[in-house]
Amino acid sequence: MGHKWQALKDHHAGIQDRPILSLFDQPDRAHRFSARAAAMLFDYSKTNIDDTAKRLLIELAEVSGVAEKRAAMFGGAKINDTEGRAVLHTALRAPEGVQVMVDGADVVPAIHATLARMGAFAEDVRQGRFTGQGGAITDVINIGIGGSDLGPAMATLALAPYHDGPRVHYVSNVDGAHVADVVKGLDPTTTLVIVASKTFTTIETMTNAETARKWMAAKVANPAAQFAAVSTAADKTAAFGIDASRVFGFEDWVGGRYSMWGPIGLALMLAVGPDGFEDFLAGGRDMDERFLSEPFEENLPVLLALVGIWHNQICGFTTRAVLPYDQRLSRLPAYLQQLEMESNGKSVAMDGSALPTHSGPVVWGEPGTNGQHAFYQLIHQGTRVVPCEFLVAKRGHEPDLAHQHLLLVSNCLAQSEALMRGRSLAEATAIMAKKGLTGDELDRQARHRVFPGNRPSTTLAYPKLTPFTLGQIIALYEHRVFVEGVILGLNSYDQWGVELGKELALALQPMLEGRQSAASKDGSTRALLDYMTTSAA
Repeated sequence: MGHKWQALKDHHAGIQDRPILSLFDQPDRAHRFSARAAAMLFDYSKTNIDDTAKRLLIELAEVSGVAEKRAAMFGGAKINDTEGRAVLHTALRAPEGVQVMVDGADVVPAIHATLARMGAFAEDVRQGRFTGQGGAITDVINIGIGGSDLGPAMATLALAPYHDGPRVHYVSNVDGAHVADVVKGLDPTTTLVIVASKTFTTIETMTNAETARKWMAAKVANPAAQFAAVSTAADKTAAFGIDASRVFGFEDWVGGRYSMWGPIGLALMLAVGPDGFEDFLAGGRDMDERFLSEPFEENLPVLLALVGIWHNQICGFTTRAVLPYDQRLSRLPAYLQQLEMESNGKSVAMDGSALPTHSGPVVWGEPGTNGQHAFYQLIHQGTRVVPCEFLVAKRGHEPDLAHQHLLLVSNCLAQSEALMRGRSLAEATAIMAKKGLTGDELDRQARHRVFPGNRPSTTLAYPKLTPFTLGQIIALYEHRVFVEGVILGLNSYDQWGVELGKELALALQPMLEGRQSAASKDGSTRALLDYMTTSAA
């Protein structure tokens, strides 16, 4: 496989200074370097990927075993081999009647039974059959962290136009300010709390759960009666006082950051209803089917992954900006940070050897158009190239504000064009000369207005941000992570990098409480502990 990598690097070395704009001398460039999934369009023509690069990238995916590993994942094989687990978030959205075998048992019937339980509970809450001490539930607080928060919190905001249930709030940070700010103004007698922790031991989540229970106990005689849990630890949820009918579990073959399709999505289901949640699952299912069946040349997850490999491992661009021109997707970059950086932020291959190339990029971003008045300065004129991934809907949900959506779309399309086209010194000089500048000052001012251009971007366009479309988008990025991980030869589904900090935090807590000496710590940590524990201001 090494020769495939080398062929890509050799090809890139010969074209790296070529203007992307020159590729559009071929009139069908935009058509040949884009792909569709139903009404969704993925345009990657504003990159320096040409026919040769595309062919070499597809060959790299083929020799890496993407197709074989894809079949293994969907088939229930334990591809997370450092933990001995299958990787079956896709089964959470599988249709009834499909068989997915794990250790000789079909897991799909149990998945649909759990979905049915979730739907019944959600409808009981939404229709006022399940009540709090003060009557019908008006608010839901979901307490989780990481994958038990980022996905459903992002999706709940994204699908705001479809909310017809109780108001949904999310608490994740162990910083007491988070839970304090969320409960402020809520009525505990009409609030339902969902505690989302597979083991029911996650310290941040359980600390916030205890705080929420104390808050509720001030006005509610039996707070546990207004709690539900997303957990597999039935003994611990029972000890907390939560009735088994309000406990929804999921298996260890669903990783946290891939889990919003099942019980972790309960808060989302409460907001948009079981039908809206099913539409969300259907969108993910649609992308699954396309990922499984379409040739690599037309396969959106594969193409998105190959663009990422080209920019990061071949071109050496170390970051990736995700820029949704869709305010309700404002939490998508944060969600993708976890999805991509926790999955592919590794330094060893599947066999434990050191990776021969860099792994995943730094993923970040904010919605447009706000970002244009902030960090786009660096993207356009900074010294480092930042590949950009734009997302934009053809239509918004506010027909009376169509003129604003038109302005939004025009800004999105203009940014990708500006990144590619740039502005030459000659063009900048002509602009400033029209303003009356001459000589050295003309040259100085013109140089400040030069845009290097030749900066790559992709655009994912879709008709409207519906539950179905959101499901497509999330599944698209999930499979992108999978393909990149296979090509890089790493395990995308473990996350050992989160463990060490947790262990050290547990060791530091008694030192902060004054119950244990900090003598074993390094000088910096001892000094910080001293600052935090002394009474001096």
